[in-house]
Amino acid sequence: MGRHRALDNVRRGVAKWPLAVLGVVVLLALAWLGWTWIERELEERAAAQSKSCPEGDSVLRIAVTPSAAGAVDEAAKRWNTQKTVVNDHCVRVEVSAREPSQVFTGLSGEWNDQAMGGKPHAWLPESTYWVNRLSAANSVLVGSAPESVATSPVVLAVPYEAVKPLEAHDSFTFGDLAALTTAPDGWARYGKPEWGKFTIAMPDPTSNTASVLALQCAIAGVSPQRAGPVTVDTLTLPAVQQNLAQLAAARPSNVPVTTIDTLIELGRAGKVLGAPFSAVPVTEVDLYRRNLGLDGKPPVGKPLYEVAARGPSPAADFPFVALSGDHAQVRAALKFSDFLRETPQQQLFNRAGLRAAGGAGYPHDAPGIRWDSATTSLVPADATTTQQISATWANAADGGQVITVLVDVSRSMLADGGDGRSRVDWVKQALHGMTDRMASGSLGIWEFSRRLDADRPYKQLVPTSPVAANRPALHSGIDALTPATGTHLYTSLDAVHRAALNSYAEGKRNRIVVISDGPNDGGTTYSQLRERLRDKNIARGKLPISFLSIGSEPNRGELAELARSTGGTLSVLTDARGVDGALGQLLSTEG
Repeated sequence: MGRHRALDNVRRGVAKWPLAVLGVVVLLALAWLGWTWIERELEERAAAQSKSCPEGDSVLRIAVTPSAAGAVDEAAKRWNTQKTVVNDHCVRVEVSAREPSQVFTGLSGEWNDQAMGGKPHAWLPESTYWVNRLSAANSVLVGSAPESVATSPVVLAVPYEAVKPLEAHDSFTFGDLAALTTAPDGWARYGKPEWGKFTIAMPDPTSNTASVLALQCAIAGVSPQRAGPVTVDTLTLPAVQQNLAQLAAARPSNVPVTTIDTLIELGRAGKVLGAPFSAVPVTEVDLYRRNLGLDGKPPVGKPLYEVAARGPSPAADFPFVALSGDHAQVRAALKFSDFLRETPQQQLFNRAGLRAAGGAGYPHDAPGIRWDSATTSLVPADATTTQQISATWANAADGGQVITVLVDVSRSMLADGGDGRSRVDWVKQALHGMTDRMASGSLGIWEFSRRLDADRPYKQLVPTSPVAANRPALHSGIDALTPATGTHLYTSLDAVHRAALNSYAEGKRNRIVVISDGPNDGGTTYSQLRERLRDKNIARGKLPISFLSIGSEPNRGELAELARSTGGTLSVLTDARGVDGALGQLLSTEG
């Protein structure tokens, strides 16, 4: 009996917990397998749903500078074939080739759908210079930071016979151009005195990318930072101002409006002696396209040849930027920008004659181009300085502008303008800089608010007079700008307009610039001012009125109409930090 009890005790002693643990493990394993299967099913369904574009198709319109449009269009075809999905939409990219100046004018003004097609969601101009101009004109229009997708160096295009003399004598630097072009026998430096004066045709830098980049490099070449960047302080240096004056004075007459047309003129001559000018700054890719007639115009005469500068040279950086608008469109634009910088698409840029990271060979059929011309790149100027370079050049090239500035000193100008500084402080800084950078021309300063001078809401601080002889008084007047009370804009503008007409300088570019952050709140009404301006019967553009609007308060519809009717411009800023750049941008325009 004892044995049976012992056996029973042994049987009753077998542990059950291992079985329980095993059961739990099995259940967990089955649960994991089940969850993995469910997760995979969900992913596959989501992927299938994405490929089916549950929200339908979406169009991403991109305006591209003509020299890169072919490569971007090929990339867009690849993208569209893949049916790329962004925010449940299949995004289809549409590319239109547009000159940067045309896109800038449309975006900063009123986009004409009938003439230019649908407004773009993204932009790829030749240079960040254009993105900076757009930001200066209206700071809310740019929706992303510009990212370069390719580059092209700026070179001089010359007739074939000029290549050997230039390169045999250590070429040139952009900083040399002022001295070279002002010498009566510039070609003697290169062993060709019979060719006489060395002339460079530089179409308007405000609308031609190669010109503005060459100008920036020429400024850097006579400044302490030979490789850049040029700064706003650089533009006040006597050597730089003298350099700009010399370049402006040495410009050949009757230079065509665009770089392409200027190349056509030089190509038609085909040689140095007897040509209207000796050389033209141009991006390498544009010269390649011009020589083959790929720019839409037939080849003329003999091909022109590129000559690279010795030392730092500028380069167009071909930035891609999303434009402000729908969040989904901005996201799609940025995704396409990433796509353009992938190796297969970079190779498309190489084959189109642009420098890119694709590693593909450059075009073999490329008369005048050697693809080895790139030298040390100039460090580019910042956004503000870029605009000031154009304004400084415009002033030098015109022999000095006549500018009357009317500044809002209402109480709202004490508001934070950015970085903890008031709006009026930013305005003063910009006006001080403008005064120092103007080597020629005339400038006057007025302020307006309410009852500043007896019952008048305006006051003349400094009469419009030559800057060179009046700089201390101008700085003192700018320092005297002190915020007061209201904003009697239209009464004040009427008075300034009458004064500017009375002191109008024939043969000069006369203009009125108004800096304000609030709507008109008394005195002359908008309708009354419009009638008075109309009664004066001033030819449009003779005395343009341009507005620099800070913040969200001013009645921009009225300001835009006043600017348009007089041939001026309207610049819109979210805060006052951009006053300097915006001022430079509007002073570099024709209006």
